[in-house]
Amino acid sequence: MGDELKPAGPWEMLLWLARRRRRFCVTGNSMQPLLQPGDEVLINPRAYARELPRPGDLVVARHPLRPDVQIIKRVTAVQAEQCTLRGDNPLESTDSRTFGPVPLRYITGKVTRRFGA
Repeated sequence: MGDELKPAGPWEMLLWLARRRRRFCVTGNSMQPLLQPGDEVLINPRAYARELPRPGDLVVARHPLRPDVQIIKRVTAVQAEQCTLRGDNPLESTDSRTFGPVPLRYITGKVTRRFGA
């Protein structure tokens, strides 16, 4: 599952400056080796306004048991208003195996690019 996440180019940076992308800082080990603690990514908060997430998408979502906490995970399944989310590093990830499927309304954006180098 170690897909490459490309760095933000000029277009993504322009979208960020226009507030059409948001920055998100990774804090845990659940997405290693793809993302390390301290890495920053850009997310598109409007990505799912007209379409559903797809398996393989990287998303930022509110934690279903702690709505004040945001998590970054990979979508593994989508069914009837809910997504199954998993971390790429199963030994270090709290994900749908622990808290079950996540309501679509908890997904706050799709990861588009890596911010910075």
